[in-house]
Amino acid sequence: MTIKVRFAPSPTGRLHIGNLRPALLNWLYARRNGGRFLLRIDDTDLARSRPELTLAIKTDLTWLGFDWDQYAQQSDRFGRYREVVAQLEAAGRLYACYESADELDRRRKRQLAMGRPPVYDRAALRLTADDRAKLEAEGRKPHWRFLLANHRGDPANPSRTEAAWDDLLRGHQTVDLASLSDPVLVKEDGSFLYTLSSVVDDIDFAITHVIRGEDHVTNTGVQIDIFRALGAAPPAFGHHSLLIGADGEALSKRLGSLSLASFRESGLEPMAVTSYVAGLGVSEAIEPAPSMAALAAGFDLTRLSRAPARFDERELADLNARLLHGLPFGAVAERLKPIAPAADEPLWLAVRGNLRQLADVARWQAVVAGPMTPVIEDAAFCAAAAAVLPGEPWGAETWGAWTAAVKAATGRKGRELFHPLRLALTGAEQGPEMKALLPLMGRDRVTLRLGGN
Repeated sequence: MTIKVRFAPSPTGRLHIGNLRPALLNWLYARRNGGRFLLRIDDTDLARSRPELTLAIKTDLTWLGFDWDQYAQQSDRFGRYREVVAQLEAAGRLYACYESADELDRRRKRQLAMGRPPVYDRAALRLTADDRAKLEAEGRKPHWRFLLANHRGDPANPSRTEAAWDDLLRGHQTVDLASLSDPVLVKEDGSFLYTLSSVVDDIDFAITHVIRGEDHVTNTGVQIDIFRALGAAPPAFGHHSLLIGADGEALSKRLGSLSLASFRESGLEPMAVTSYVAGLGVSEAIEPAPSMAALAAGFDLTRLSRAPARFDERELADLNARLLHGLPFGAVAERLKPIAPAADEPLWLAVRGNLRQLADVARWQAVVAGPMTPVIEDAAFCAAAAAVLPGEPWGAETWGAWTAAVKAATGRKGRELFHPLRLALTGAEQGPEMKALLPLMGRDRVTLRLGGN
């Protein structure tokens, strides 16, 4: 069997960190097992779906290194969904309901007040043809519910009926269908809801594994029943834990500020983002992977913990820095051209260990070769240091030889020696090793920054 998975975002907003986790887990699972990956755009909600957001989804995924073997949009498949609706209606598994949202809300409140679960009572099944005609004459349009197989021939008397599966991450799972309301599959305006369209697509596109958040566990029980009503075997399901913030609180209120576009715009490296997200919920320390292929080669879905996974923006930023620290110049040369056009390999090797983001190279390029206002802490000391500058050519040993000469000339040592020199030459309290920066600056520039001519 060839494994086939899917990622199915809705183009009603930008992708965020919460979307990325299931997308990445599915992609890695497929690539690790020689499988196929379907990108499916769930745009059945025509009023809220926007073409520009579909394009943004593709842009975000491409930036992160995703590819897909197949692409589909649900808006192209309405005819197919209508066929399945007719099939379910003919089989007695789909029935028309006419209650308004207010009526259903009042009914739920009455049930709760009487200590009963707020489950739909299937009152619509008792409507006669005349009743339905009268309601439609009043201008009511039906929504359509799927009749769950949770009874022994009498839908008015549901009994415990378990939908069960062996979850890839949670082990054996059961959902009692008698504890649930019959789900709405088609709204009053004729639009199709996710519960139906997703099952139909999973059947038609031969999806073998569905990996998604644990908030879908109950929904999985319902969808298993729909698969069976359509004569199809359900795929394997795996439900991963949801993300929480570093403070232990839910991320749901902050997801808008954690969009993938914001990560890109803030200068994060795509492999830092995917390496970090892939490592959430795994006991091993997260290390930056060199490529998506390498990330997939080391991926093991079973290592994910069932505990909520903590997303910490500071940890992501630190991982981003560590990734940059290990990159060779060839991996960034083209990307540096618009950021720091004069950056070459010696500059990169000198400064990469102090970068937080790639854009920081521009600052160090300016320190090395650009105009800069020196920070003179002690003018007399700087003048004395300038007086003992060695002649060129300079190399990695020049800094040590020069500071030894300055020490001999001034009697200073330790911080009193090195701190004012770093300030005068770089304008910063800390940064890359001066033995690497000094040869890149050159004698004339160093003399000028020390206050000389």
